[in-house]
Amino acid sequence: SPPVSAVTRCLCRANFVEWQPPKPPNPGAMENGTGPCREERPPTAQETTVTEGAAKIVFPSSNEVFYNPVQEFNRDLTCAVITEFARIQLGTKGIQIKVPGEKDLQKVVVDLSEQEEEKVDWKDGENLAPGDKPQIAVVGEICEEGLRVLEGLAASGLRSIRFALEVPGLRSVVANDASARAVDLMRHNVQLNGVAHLVQPNQADARMLMYQHQKVSERFDVIDLDPYGSPAPFLDAAVQAVSEGGLLCVTCTDMAVLAGNSGETCYSKYGAMALKSRACHEMALRIVLHSLDLRANCYQRFVVPLLSISADFYVRVFVRVFTGQAKVKASASKQALVFQCVGCGALHLQRLGKAGEGVPGTKPAEGGGAAIPAATPRPCSLLPVCPQLGGPLWAEPIHNLDFVGRVLEAVSTNPERFHTSERIRGVLSVITEELPDVPLYYTLDQLSSTIHCNTPSLLQLRSALLHAGFRVSLSHACKSAVKTDAPSTALWDIMRCWEKTCPVKRERLSETSPAFRILSVEPRLQANFTIREDANPSSRQRGLKRFQANPEANWGPRPRARPGAKAASQVLERRRLLQNKRKDPPEDRAQRAARLKTFPCKRFKEGTCQQGDQCCYSHSPLPGASADATPTDSNKDVIFC
Repeated sequence: SPPVSAVTRCLCRANFVEWQPPKPPNPGAMENGTGPCREERPPTAQETTVTEGAAKIVFPSSNEVFYNPVQEFNRDLTCAVITEFARIQLGTKGIQIKVPGEKDLQKVVVDLSEQEEEKVDWKDGENLAPGDKPQIAVVGEICEEGLRVLEGLAASGLRSIRFALEVPGLRSVVANDASARAVDLMRHNVQLNGVAHLVQPNQADARMLMYQHQKVSERFDVIDLDPYGSPAPFLDAAVQAVSEGGLLCVTCTDMAVLAGNSGETCYSKYGAMALKSRACHEMALRIVLHSLDLRANCYQRFVVPLLSISADFYVRVFVRVFTGQAKVKASASKQALVFQCVGCGALHLQRLGKAGEGVPGTKPAEGGGAAIPAATPRPCSLLPVCPQLGGPLWAEPIHNLDFVGRVLEAVSTNPERFHTSERIRGVLSVITEELPDVPLYYTLDQLSSTIHCNTPSLLQLRSALLHAGFRVSLSHACKSAVKTDAPSTALWDIMRCWEKTCPVKRERLSETSPAFRILSVEPRLQANFTIREDANPSSRQRGLKRFQANPEANWGPRPRARPGAKAASQVLERRRLLQNKRKDPPEDRAQRAARLKTFPCKRFKEGTCQQGDQCCYSHSPLPGASADATPTDSNKDVIFC
């Protein structure tokens, strides 16, 4: 460990109220790689020990401190992203980073700044004088010119501890939580992993902590927000507390809101209306990016997405935050309203403005202002219905493919670093194949169910689009997604041609249904469904793990952590026992008998019921039944109904 004075100088610059200087280490405790505080206390029966990555944490078996093992993919990906971000940031200062298990290769550092018109390539150690040795940053050690990281809602501190043990080039990591129980647990876990010189537990409201670090000299280089539910209350403070060109990592687990189940709630939290659509997961990503950029614009700042992921039950975005008044003026041209046909589901995006023009009918705006378009398009010309209006949402690319390629290369060359490396490779490979300039997507089942026909295979539909001269790709957000630049008219022409191979019975279709109106028009485009070699994407050919199967039983969002809460297993068992128990009130015998009397007795209809008036079902003749259908006495010797 570095000297105490160096640690003191490093952490005092952060100006935290509750920080205390570390005590001299105990040699007996340091032999095990731990600090002197509380290490003598072994885990009790009410505590559980978990090992993830290079970290080992203890947390209570009761749900007093939040922990979800399914989020390991989220934490692994975050470590990989911050590592590459540190390589970029420190590479411009002539500092190389050394990742355990990674070969000593000279990596080219790409400047991802939007403030430069042309991208500049940097090589490690380029700024060094001849004869000087490059500075090496390794994991677990303080880098004086390294990154300052804040985890706003740290809970058990697992993520911050993993940063300290797995990400090189860090100056300090602040693990903050508003819960005193969580902070006490963090202190124990920090000492348990021997990272007290890097990780500082802090108890405060995350918003107030970030508001206190708005000064340029006190901002954080990386801010990680992974709240329980929506991060909306923290976004305003986060965009002010991150440094120039810093990295902001945000997780949203309120997918019911972002996926369109509650549009008014989505508007109140994110400033956009979400639509119920098959492309709801990508729409959720774009709504979050719009909300981040909108909040940053209030302070003359703007965001540049590096990576946006929809996985399991949450969405995760990684963006860089820059300052620039001219760029902020062009932010309106990066947002769009989405029009969705309520009949066929066709989508159309209308930008809020066009960069470089003024208001229509006036002189162009100075400084590259954005103009508001006057026309309101219709997504579908076949159906005489009004489209649904959603958004605004982010209409620019949601990934930086250069940065994604760097992360993918680092994970592929060092697969032993993360437990979920296989899935990270698969997801990032699909992202590199996505069309960056095509927002949203359709799905195979959506297209076929609209016209009530058989579903073509993915390769057949992709081949037909390629034969027609359009581009097409998959989407990491949905297994059956079809992301294409083909207009909805061409897409429905292809589906009409497919329907001719397995015709739909038109007499079963209502004349007012979308299927009847679509199929009543002859296709102008003759589709070719011959399989093309380039229709099968590389990630699919290699059999990469692109989409995750259910990792465990009852997986998904865990219950919110509460003081004195029961264990998670007890909560899940109680949920199972109360399944559907609260929907209908319990009924007494009289109510049950009256309800059963509303159902006709099948054996009375067959003439085999022996119960007579004692039968719990109705023996009343059905309307229109003849007298011959009445049961006779000769067939009353059969069994109870």
